[in-house]
Amino acid sequence: MPAQQARLPFSDDCPVSLDVLGSLYRGDAEVVETVLADIPSATRARLATYLYGKSHLHALGLRVASACTETDLVRVAGHAGAVLFAQSRTAPRSTEIRHPGQRRISLAGSRSVA
Repeated sequence: MPAQQARLPFSDDCPVSLDVLGSLYRGDAEVVETVLADIPSATRARLATYLYGKSHLHALGLRVASACTETDLVRVAGHAGAVLFAQSRTAPRSTEIRHPGQRRISLAGSRSVA
């Protein structure tokens, strides 16, 4: 029997409204910072663990976790919160979060049609 992997504790219910979640999901770095500043620290930590636990929202979870204190993340998720805190500080900061199904467009192989 394989060893069980540590899982972040999260509920199926998002700790913020869908409007706030949508703003975080679609917003650029400045919008995300503004929205996160208005969320209480304990809720922000719960949101980070919730998002990180969803494979398609993993990067956004790291971004939210980077706005949390280690104490808050540990309080919400225990040792997994400490790991999330460390990952959020060492993960490359991307200015772009790619959404599922979104493809990069390259013109390198295109031909001009005359």
